[in-house]
Amino acid sequence: MPAQLRMDSNTRITELEIKLSFAEDLMEELNRVVASQQEQIGLLQAQIHLLFQQVRHMSPAEKTDPRDDIPPHY
Repeated sequence: MPAQLRMDSNTRITELEIKLSFAEDLMEELNRVVASQQEQIGLLQAQIHLLFQQVRHMSPAEKTDPRDDIPPHY
């Protein structure tokens, strides 16, 4: 194999290894972000569930008609 071809092959392999390394780092970072977002989504879903339960269990006395409110200019 000629020296120039061998050098080009080695250079290409080195460049591919560098690109692969960056791609692996990016994939790990994206996995961390996705895991963090999933945790946040779980917390938000729990909060929504609690709010839904509170609204569902409100007594009729707590529900008000906006027409019964005194306007702010009185």
